[in-house]
Amino acid sequence: MHTVLRHPTPHQREVLSELASISQASVVMSRSAANLLIQEYDADPERLHVIPHGVPTVALVESNAVKPSLGLAERNVILSFGLVGPGKGYELAIEALPAIVAKHPSVLYVILGATHPELIRREGEAYRNSLIALVDRLSMADHVLFVDRFVAMPELTRWLQAADVFVTPYPNLGQIVSGTMSYAMGAGRAIVSTPYTYAKELLAGGRGLLVPSGSAAKLAAAIGSLFADPDLRARIGGRAFEYSRRMLWPAVGAEYRELFARLVRETKPARATNQILVRA
Repeated sequence: MHTVLRHPTPHQREVLSELASISQASVVMSRSAANLLIQEYDADPERLHVIPHGVPTVALVESNAVKPSLGLAERNVILSFGLVGPGKGYELAIEALPAIVAKHPSVLYVILGATHPELIRREGEAYRNSLIALVDRLSMADHVLFVDRFVAMPELTRWLQAADVFVTPYPNLGQIVSGTMSYAMGAGRAIVSTPYTYAKELLAGGRGLLVPSGSAAKLAAAIGSLFADPDLRARIGGRAFEYSRRMLWPAVGAEYRELFARLVRETKPARATNQILVRA
């Protein structure tokens, strides 16, 4: 299960509870999701398994070594990526930029990804256009780069490696999993985030910085502190990188393989309940 809703409708709760009850094993991607299934959906903890969100194997490199290949030389790079939509909170990061740029004039905030296709279907590019309008209103056009397209893994890897700071300013504090944060950890980036459920779990122990939701000033201060102290930024990114080793796709695949094998061993062949008599 990628998503477990904290406030489901009665029907959603009923469906998920029944799925968990008839399954020999349910897999979630965080301890928070497992606890939520137990508390809100009456799931059997003995049949719940936490296997982390998988991430690609990305070399831990100094960002300045990769930036020239993307035309980002001499820039301090903040990165967010994923399908663009209101749930990402990108406006908060844009609102934080003037305070960051005042102390670090070379900052560039890269928003990488196409608009969510469902959002396009409903309202076109209204949300992206509102972000562009906000950038213009704050006179930040020289400090924001929209890369409006889907990028394949080799190019995404370069963007991650080129980032100095990765930010997930999500407004939904109940978000239980974030694939983009997982990927950033796998690349050893220093992460700044609002304190949604997954962020609090993964960034604990000094693996990232959490800031209050809705506070552009606090977000600016946290990001600015990482640009002001490269050693701190490297330490935080290093902790994230080490923590993410069990999240690598081969490691995650091995956990699933072990789970499948155990379930097969524990499952006895069903006995025939009816006999068919054949008469000559």
